[in-house]
Amino acid sequence: RAGSSGFSIDTYLVAGAAGLLMLALNAQVRRALGDLVLGMVVLSAVMGTIEAVTQHRFLPYGLNELQFRPIGLSAHPLALGALCATVIGFVPLTNWRIWVRVLAIFALLVGCAASGARAALLLAAAETLILLMFVPWPRLSLKHQRQAKSVVLLFAVAGGAVLVAILFSGGLLNRFGNTIFDENFMARVTIYQVFGLVSWKDILFGMNVDDLLAIVNEKLHLPYIESAPVVIIMLFGLPIAALFIVLVFWFIFRLLRGAPLPAWIGTMTFLLAALSNNALSSKSPEITIIVVLLLAYRNAPFRSGPGSILSAAAASEPKLDRLG
Repeated sequence: RAGSSGFSIDTYLVAGAAGLLMLALNAQVRRALGDLVLGMVVLSAVMGTIEAVTQHRFLPYGLNELQFRPIGLSAHPLALGALCATVIGFVPLTNWRIWVRVLAIFALLVGCAASGARAALLLAAAETLILLMFVPWPRLSLKHQRQAKSVVLLFAVAGGAVLVAILFSGGLLNRFGNTIFDENFMARVTIYQVFGLVSWKDILFGMNVDDLLAIVNEKLHLPYIESAPVVIIMLFGLPIAALFIVLVFWFIFRLLRGAPLPAWIGTMTFLLAALSNNALSSKSPEITIIVVLLLAYRNAPFRSGPGSILSAAAASEPKLDRLG
């Protein structure tokens, strides 16, 4: 239904247009735009951390929540957390100095924790460890890589434990105080009961978003729909939704062809985080950001970095004019 699925224009068509514009630029400009996008997300993470500490937002936020959560430059706390987790995978692909990349990843991890996005924070922590363990350090032999990574891993685990203690004492991990299986988690499970409350025609052919939200509010007693699969299926109808999802994933994985490992890790983190919010089924910039970053750092080769997981660079200019 055209009236119910306007997000497809603002989210997916804009992302496609951004991709075409990126392909019209030369490699240096694309990389500069990628660095700019990463810088904005890091700035958003820093702003979110300050908001969490001061309990005051820099930008207006229309929703009333029981617990204060920062938004930084994003539209929602979950969007802030998802973006912070996502771009961690792309930071190693920049030409920034090692210490700048380390600080950027640190700021993103803290910003993700401050956002209160628990799923995104768990993904960000796992993503950082995966980058450390599996991203190659080219100028080291396999034996020396294992030795160096073991040492760095020990420091990372020790530093992570200290960071967790500091974040808990600062109140940035309050949402982990009891359990992740709370009302918010159950709401993301309960929402799938909506398929039993509508007719098969609604599932096959879609329904109006206002009618869908009314059913969710009145019968499931949920204020929002935080499930991209439910929104896409119920707005488009199952057959068109299946085709739509296939096209979206084909588009993303087409961009990933030839992409370096950190870009794959960052993109997979985004897709997993998107399952816990509405990034794929609302008017949001996340898809556009992913497209810009994938085209900015595609085919970026690695250089030596035995002291850090952040050993990515541009020893030669990436060829971005072809997606094949």
